[in-house]
Amino acid sequence: MYKLSEKLLNKDATLSVIGLGYVGLPIAFEFSKIMNVVGFDINSDKIKILRKGIDPTKEIGNEAVKSSEINFTSDEKLLKNVDFHIVSVPTPIKVDKTPDLLPIQKATKTIGENLKKGAYVVFESTVYPGVTEDICIPILEEESGLVCGVDFKVGYSPERINPGDKVNTLKNIIKIVSGVDKESLETISEVYELVITAGTHKVNSIKVAEAAKVVENSQRDINIAFMNELAVVFDKMNIDTSQVLEAMNTKWNALPFYPGLVGGHCIGVDPYYFIYEAEKLGYHSQIILSGRKINDSMGEYIGNTIVKKLIESNKLVKNAKVVLLGVTFKENCPDTRNSKVFDIVKKLEEFGIEVTYVDEQADKKETKELYGIDLESIDSIKDADCLVFAVAHNEFKDLSLNKINRMFKQNINDNEKIVIDVKNIFSSQQLSNYGFNFWKL
Repeated sequence: MYKLSEKLLNKDATLSVIGLGYVGLPIAFEFSKIMNVVGFDINSDKIKILRKGIDPTKEIGNEAVKSSEINFTSDEKLLKNVDFHIVSVPTPIKVDKTPDLLPIQKATKTIGENLKKGAYVVFESTVYPGVTEDICIPILEEESGLVCGVDFKVGYSPERINPGDKVNTLKNIIKIVSGVDKESLETISEVYELVITAGTHKVNSIKVAEAAKVVENSQRDINIAFMNELAVVFDKMNIDTSQVLEAMNTKWNALPFYPGLVGGHCIGVDPYYFIYEAEKLGYHSQIILSGRKINDSMGEYIGNTIVKKLIESNKLVKNAKVVLLGVTFKENCPDTRNSKVFDIVKKLEEFGIEVTYVDEQADKKETKELYGIDLESIDSIKDADCLVFAVAHNEFKDLSLNKINRMFKQNINDNEKIVIDVKNIFSSQQLSNYGFNFWKL
């Protein structure tokens, strides 16, 4: 029997990736090296950018986009002849912290309207257990007029890409795979193993695969929340949290988690999917919800700390020049969506403080559209009262203390120059030796 994986390799079949963001673009690129790939996104502007050879995610780079043979399109008609669909659209949350399934529902509807008999549809978007079978499959059947398990097959394989990470990349992260039956499980596994050198991990149900993704991110969220709680308490005790963690991590079984802002479209969102489904079943989450509350409160806590530091330095708070270095949700990544850095800003604005923003990594257009702010170059910064290092981009790590000093007002004493080091970029000794008035999370 001629396997689908062999048909794809021989280019007798076609694979599509629906959603060309931080997850979808790297997947499409890897598969395009060995087979025909349609890269579909409803954002026509993004398609134009990709066709010009520009990688807006910075995950694979411009040269990779230019050299790839991906058929970038926003024309859904090109999906009609696709044999293997991978869905990697965002699954955000609403204002009330409940799941927003509209993007995945729309993507599923588009596929259903163009689904050919015998095709496979694999969802990678993070969802709570049951979404694939209870919501997505019925949409596919209704729109296509076909029957799942008979006329087409469905699977779920949670994305595990870590944006900005050039070590733990798509190819060397084990891929969890699942399917509606044994045949689909084997086929989906075979297709992914064409590009995933780390191999696949097969699970016996789609719900298990959905749950695994939500749980692994919830676990990280809880561990970071614990560190954030410790950081708050140690701050009150006048103890350097980074030194405590450095000492603790000398033990073989210590877990290397660190305090910080927890945003983005994974760790800052996924736990709410689990909480939502648990509450529908009558269980009120205790640990996971507590972790979320702690992590969601850190921006306000840091904002209040900045104001206290300004007051301690006898500065007129409302007129203080505060420079925020880093607006993305994590280091070395251009994605500003759901960045918790803006929780700091919200608190500062309550005191009438106008903030200047610096981030060479951030997508300037996206930042303007989402937050209405303009980004300044780091070389233009001068006369600052307070520098807030909110994201540990490499370019911030590489800054010399001399250059940092030149960003401050030059007619003030060193102990009036406030450095807020949220990500522990600098050592306490470095900052002390220079005489800065500093605070570290």
